[in-house]
Amino acid sequence: MSAYRVAQWATGTIGKRSLRAVLEHPDLALAGVYSHSAEKARRDAGDLCGLPATGILATGSVDEILGLGADCVLYMPRAFDQQEVVALLRAGINVVTTCGQFHHPPSMDPLLRERIEAACAAGGSSIHSTGSSPGFITEALPLVLASVQRRVESLTIDEYADLSQRDSPAMLFQIMGFGQSPAEFDQARADYLGASFGPSLRLLADAFGTPVETVTAHGETATALRKITIAAGTIEAGTVAAQRITVSTRSPGQASLCFRATWYCTTDIDAAWHLRETGWHLDIAGDAPLDIDIRFPIPLSRMAEVSPGYTANRAVNAVPALCAAAPGIRTTLDLPHLVGAR
Repeated sequence: MSAYRVAQWATGTIGKRSLRAVLEHPDLALAGVYSHSAEKARRDAGDLCGLPATGILATGSVDEILGLGADCVLYMPRAFDQQEVVALLRAGINVVTTCGQFHHPPSMDPLLRERIEAACAAGGSSIHSTGSSPGFITEALPLVLASVQRRVESLTIDEYADLSQRDSPAMLFQIMGFGQSPAEFDQARADYLGASFGPSLRLLADAFGTPVETVTAHGETATALRKITIAAGTIEAGTVAAQRITVSTRSPGQASLCFRATWYCTTDIDAAWHLRETGWHLDIAGDAPLDIDIRFPIPLSRMAEVSPGYTANRAVNAVPALCAAAPGIRTTLDLPHLVGAR
């Protein structure tokens, strides 16, 4: 079998790791690279991800990418663009994306779903959303764990992240709201995670045969007991130093499914929260109960360097399976288990 020809769309933190993985993959061949940045345009793909020169130069032209005849695009932009994705699918190019719009088609915006499905039908192409979280931890792993159950009563997925060594001031202070007054932390943060993780929980509910009536999301904060200095800057006493956002399904008499993100910059907070090390914890109650911890065996100082691989690698590993899939929006339930090629 000839290698699948893949184009990398965007070369941010995740995109660079994905690009490198494509170049090193035995069953994939890089067809092209799209970059939103004029600074990166015309740079060699290898140079963009720390590998030797490939002879393939990045482009800022959508038409160039559409004209490559690639089998698949790894679509990893900063923001989802419906027109771009429709154009790719209509051109017959499969799309694996870390954008989360396609985890659960039945709960998608109806107009978006209709337009995407029409583009897939026209191009004979397919699209799949994946990543580490949501994706691996909210879909792939729970489905495997549920395979030893005959009855699932509840599933809780906890994500913990110690951000004290993350040198990303804009992300922590402006986007995530650390260092702000608790009164400034609004429901919008919880709603954002609800939109991100709710579709994965709905997908699990479908697999378990437990209809979902509603998905709710709410957020809590804890403040620093004293002034602290972290890699990204300073957090004053009495301002947000930890946050916990819970996304859960509701349906009387059915298994309860929950994703809970606890992100913190210090353990010295005014709430009696159990703060685990960076990683995941899964608790399944049923006739074969499980309690599982997943930790990352790397120092916090290297998390920003290593963690993009958890998202990028799963997307790259999905390319062969998606290219072989029937046209349409394909979910984790539609594709075989994804494995990394040696």
